[in-house]
Amino acid sequence: MENAPPARRFAPTALMLGNLVTGCSVLAPAGMLSELSEGFAVSISTAGLLITFGAVMLCVASPLSAWLTSRIERRLLLSATLAVLALGNLASSLAPTYGSLLAIRIVMLAIGALYTPQAAGTTALIVSAEKRGSAIAYVFLGWSLAAAAGLPLITSVASHYGWQAAYGAIGAVGALSALFLAWRLPGRLTGAPVDLKTWVALGRNRTVVLLLLITTLQMSGQFVVFTFMGPLLRTLTQAGPHEIGLVFAVYGICGFLGVLLATRIVDSWGAYRTSVLFTTLVLAGIVGWALGAGVYWLMVGAVSIWGLGFASANSMQQVRLVAAAPPLAPASVSLNTSVLYIGQALGSATGGLLYAHELLRSLGFVATAFLALALILVVLSRPAQKIPAC
Repeated sequence: MENAPPARRFAPTALMLGNLVTGCSVLAPAGMLSELSEGFAVSISTAGLLITFGAVMLCVASPLSAWLTSRIERRLLLSATLAVLALGNLASSLAPTYGSLLAIRIVMLAIGALYTPQAAGTTALIVSAEKRGSAIAYVFLGWSLAAAAGLPLITSVASHYGWQAAYGAIGAVGALSALFLAWRLPGRLTGAPVDLKTWVALGRNRTVVLLLLITTLQMSGQFVVFTFMGPLLRTLTQAGPHEIGLVFAVYGICGFLGVLLATRIVDSWGAYRTSVLFTTLVLAGIVGWALGAGVYWLMVGAVSIWGLGFASANSMQQVRLVAAAPPLAPASVSLNTSVLYIGQALGSATGGLLYAHELLRSLGFVATAFLALALILVVLSRPAQKIPAC
């Protein structure tokens, strides 16, 4: 890898805001499933397929795009990706049918899949090794903001002005983010080329494979519930748009606080212990949701605990993957993003099946099973202690 130019001021912030746009683009349907269902005269579970099929495309496109774009200069690549997300959301606001909206989403996310892993890899290029963990966690703060601010706003805008206005707003923010990133990210940034040998090396690395499995289970469990959070709250507690928006806001704000805590402790605690902490919080929140289903304030409390862990747990996965095989970081992070979306697809499909059969209270318990297994594997992934030389 060539020596990278020093980071410009606010370059990590520009990368983080790109993740905000990416997160809103990926999660948007979850904030307005009811409006999409009513607008296109389809069932809630059918509207949820926007997340399921989008996640399938993301999981396929993430490693493929890492291979195809590994030699492209990063400022051009990431700015262009955000521009595509902006155009895709603007086109979504004009979609005349459910089928056309789904098609636009698949095409948009096929390109957008590369942003998050390449943003993580780019962060590693512009910060020193000792600050890498906290810097990557900061860049992933954009996903927390997508939940903290993006989803409540999407829910509010969609309920008052329609789903078209919500997509239009995401598109406008995406365009501004693309311009800001092109302005602040230094040029001439290139990573190590990704080829077949890279994927083979990753497949032989047991730590990497275990971490990827953990990511899959973490996301599967969360998206069993998260995809249908709004409709579940409406059905089980008769919550309206404002109450649902409050839950999304609590979820995201707590996620924001969790990432701030992670950035403060990861360099001293280490990524493993930090990962155990935040995965435990996610599991505790999911258990609380399952046991409190039907009581609005109990569900809000459970979401606050869950929210503290959701973004930080994934950030720690990224940090641990980079540490497990530093030369292969762009590929391993892209694979992590890929299996993250596999988890989203598996979780949302499972949740959709349960929702379609009106097994609404079962979603939390199925999610608990996924997260419990994920925590067990996190504990088992503890790195071996180095034996000091005599």
